[in-house]
Amino acid sequence: MTQRVDLATVMDRLAIDEVVSGYAAAVDDGDWAAYRALFTPAGRADYTSAGGVEGPAAEVADWLERTMTLFPVRQHLIVNRLVRLEDQGGSPGDTARVRADFLNPMRLAGEDSDATVTSPNFVAAGRYAFALARTPDGWRLTGVTVHEKWRHVSA
Repeated sequence: MTQRVDLATVMDRLAIDEVVSGYAAAVDDGDWAAYRALFTPAGRADYTSAGGVEGPAAEVADWLERTMTLFPVRQHLIVNRLVRLEDQGGSPGDTARVRADFLNPMRLAGEDSDATVTSPNFVAAGRYAFALARTPDGWRLTGVTVHEKWRHVSA
């Protein structure tokens, strides 16, 4: 590889990492416009392994907006990111895949809950599979699949 190709690959990896981090921040902050903007127009998301829905990203964002009201406090931690860039004969291509583990502590809302208590009482963990494409607006998600491995709920 030439230095130019190496630099392009590093820049792609940084841009892809920003999309993955932006995904976590959008969900945690309830910024559904930002969530939608991370996807290509044909992008899809699949939350079925966590008891959710699968479909076009805009529809899934609507579902998340309704569902996440159950969790007024939430924080995604996305770690162990394994980025695989498409290789076009030694040059970076226009698609990528990311496999990343997640830990997602959240606080359930409830009538009897103390609003000053923010410690999590619901924790989910597993692995994400992100698919991305290079677009004129930068890297965007073409798909997100949640593979929930475990969860813990406490009173």
